[in-house]
Amino acid sequence: MQVTETLSQGLKRAYKVVLPAGDLAARLDGQLADMQGKARINGFRPGKVPMGHLKKLYGKSVMADVVQNAVNEVNRKILDDHGLRLAGEPKINFPEDRAEVEKALAAQGDLAYTVDLEVLPKFDVGGFDDVQLEKLVYSASESEIDEAVARLAERNRTYVAREDGAAAVNGDKTTIDFTGKIDGELFEGGAGTGHELVLGSNSFIPGFESQIEGARAGEDREVKVSFPADYGAAHLAGKEAVFDVKVHTVAAPSELKIDDEFAKGFGLESLDKLKEAVRANVEGEYAKASREKLKRALLDALDKRYSFDLPEGLVTQEFDGIWRQVEDEQKRSGKTFADENTTEEAARADYKKIAERRVRLGLLLAEVGEKAEVKVTDEEVSAALVERVRQFPGQEKAVWDYYSKNAEALATVRAPIYEEKVVDYVIGKCHVTEKPVSKEELLKPDADEVA
Repeated sequence: MQVTETLSQGLKRAYKVVLPAGDLAARLDGQLADMQGKARINGFRPGKVPMGHLKKLYGKSVMADVVQNAVNEVNRKILDDHGLRLAGEPKINFPEDRAEVEKALAAQGDLAYTVDLEVLPKFDVGGFDDVQLEKLVYSASESEIDEAVARLAERNRTYVAREDGAAAVNGDKTTIDFTGKIDGELFEGGAGTGHELVLGSNSFIPGFESQIEGARAGEDREVKVSFPADYGAAHLAGKEAVFDVKVHTVAAPSELKIDDEFAKGFGLESLDKLKEAVRANVEGEYAKASREKLKRALLDALDKRYSFDLPEGLVTQEFDGIWRQVEDEQKRSGKTFADENTTEEAARADYKKIAERRVRLGLLLAEVGEKAEVKVTDEEVSAALVERVRQFPGQEKAVWDYYSKNAEALATVRAPIYEEKVVDYVIGKCHVTEKPVSKEELLKPDADEVA
């Protein structure tokens, strides 16, 4: 075989490859010879099938395997000889002249083709001891824990049916059916049956619950409301709607007693133990938020610190994924680029930068992880897979089997674990100082979550 480099520009490489007809013929004869001793063909004794007959029956299909194996061999040779790491699958360009290809497949002519590659960039990672990071921290107050316990009690409050004919008041739980219309037409998501609604919970459109107050079990009511101007579904935002409501039941809230007996309902021996458990949960959420902020700060620092060529194929692949999410969100919400005070062209440019950032940081973290020999254990993958499976109640076995038998799907479970371990490794090499902040500052969303 002959391999000639025809392009070496940035991360792009191109090679011209010639597979001599004699080499292809020799490979074909070798595979047919292996088949000869195993072939079972009517009219011939085992192992006695003439080579000419085998070639007539199987020559084309075997030659296709020969060519594929030769192509794979050439690709490995190119990578080994030049010390390259691929950023994507090689692009093989066979001759457009079908007759030329058929001639090569018949081992009557050389097969000449080209290979286009895009390789991973080489860059120096260096150290991280000069990276300065602030870790935002917040500790919940006693009053906040008390409020959390009170919310827990409220969610577990029981309700007792009111006497026949009793009117619903703020705080009561009602069971209702409802059908909503806009301009006399039903709209998607505007109907429900057997819905439990606690009056005053503000879980429905503003103004809806107050119009149910005073209703009695069995009563029908017409409720008129307006969707907020910033409502999530653009096609409903600001629209006036009329709901036909049927009130089935009215129940009064029972008295709340937050004491040791209440705690025992959660399997804990005392109210103090319940508060400890609630604090651990609350503090865990704050610790998670703090970790996400710290990770974002690290990625921002690394993004500014490193600059190297990026494989166009990886950037395009990442951008296409982001853009599909944008289009799906627009279809779901009904919003346009104009609603966001931008244009499609400007949005594409912004998301292209996000794609480039993701690819750059992904390549960097992969390089750091490789040099640091970061590993993900099977136990860690199994634990993460269990958590993912729990998100599909009733389908656990099917979901487990899907991931267990699909290497690509399982890689989507492993990849986030690997990234977090590499991030932890890098953070451990940086200079990190803690900064006490308010709960609001800790939980404040980043300006651009998609990045």
